[in-house]
Amino acid sequence: MQRTTLAFAIAACLVPAVAFAEDVASATSAAPAVASPFTGNVMLASEYLYRGIAQTNGKAAIQGGVDYAHTSGFYFGAWSSNISWLSDVGPGISAPIELDIYGGYKNSFAGGDWNYDFGVLTYNYPGAYPASFVKPDTTEIYALIGWKWLSFKYSDAVSSHIFGFTSATGGNTRGSGYADLSASYDLGGGWGVNAHTGHQSIKGFGAASYSDWKLGVTRDVGVGTVGLYYSGSNAKGGVGDPYRNAFNRDLGDGRTVISFSKNL
Repeated sequence: MQRTTLAFAIAACLVPAVAFAEDVASATSAAPAVASPFTGNVMLASEYLYRGIAQTNGKAAIQGGVDYAHTSGFYFGAWSSNISWLSDVGPGISAPIELDIYGGYKNSFAGGDWNYDFGVLTYNYPGAYPASFVKPDTTEIYALIGWKWLSFKYSDAVSSHIFGFTSATGGNTRGSGYADLSASYDLGGGWGVNAHTGHQSIKGFGAASYSDWKLGVTRDVGVGTVGLYYSGSNAKGGVGDPYRNAFNRDLGDGRTVISFSKNL
């Protein structure tokens, strides 16, 4: 009789305890997951082009990065890719990696239709160089203004030699700039289109200044995004020109790039 009474008493205590645990578990599972301030990305591309100029001499590139975005609007991140354009200059140079580090602040206004972004970006090319070689490491400050699917961005080089360029008289090229007008439009159903035109000015070296453009399409395939675009430029890439590499290739000529990217 006492065992039966004790058993019922224990059961009476356990039932509300179990019910409470189930309620807690249900409430926990129903709560929305807190988005992490960290995001990552990875991409495989048939070639790496930057501002219309080939960086991998027609070879494939694997790229990836990580970003941190604070709710206040401040952000920073890092991005990297394999490259060959420096090693392609000639013997004595071994710099197979580009590493970009950046940070800034961005926000929106006017109901979210408008946005702005400004910050600093450093391009780093670790490796081995001849003693007399002007290193290509570059620092730029940038500012962007955007409206819905359209944006304009200007980047100004504040380091002494943008991507290793010297002026026509051998001086520095600080103050070189890149103007970028871009559009990216969501067509729905996982499809998107994008277009871009830009102009790179190299201070004191007019022959190295040029304009570039591209037109592309993207498709979200569930596991990632497939991209296809065509890029062209009027960069001088003839024999003896700034954008002709040691393999006798015009680095700014028109070409098609296909890619697969995924956000992590």
